Amino acid sequence: VGWKLIMKALNVAHINPFLQSSQSVIEMATQIKVTVGKPEIAKLNFPGTSVILGVGVTGALKGQVLLAMTEGNAKIFASKMMMGMPIETLDEMAKSALCELSNMIMGNTATLFASSGIAMDITPPFSMQGDNLTLQTDVQALRIPMLENGAELFALYLCVGEE
Repeated sequence: VGWKLIMKALNVAHINPFLQSSQSVIEMATQIKVTVGKPEIAKLNFPGTSVILGVGVTGALKGQVLLAMTEGNAKIFASKMMMGMPIETLDEMAKSALCELSNMIMGNTATLFASSGIAMDITPPFSMQGDNLTLQTDVQALRIPMLENGAELFALYLCVGEE
């Protein structure tokens, strides 16, 4: 069963809605234009201080989608989400803004899937922050770097498969 999930998770038709939503929502909400880097199979190891935003996926597709970024980039995103308010620390309001960003991306993704006849629902978002985090999911992670001017702004981790 695990191998089947890996193969299904890598179907390009199932990857594109996540990428399209990430690009369009990030640009709409933050005015930052991101491009897609080279995808790779990855472990969920996050060296250094990381901020990870997660949303669960249920329905025809199941699993987790993670947005992982440095603390510095998280502050940039939170500031943009909060109309340019300077962010010194990732307090509850800043984390709420980041969770809302991930919620908007995944809500848009679910809408794109629904328009192609695939029923998908999302769970409420969560955030994690820490040093040298390691996570585990049931589905192999596909890591897709999202770049601004060639530099990684965040990475999208698709840990999603079909039953």
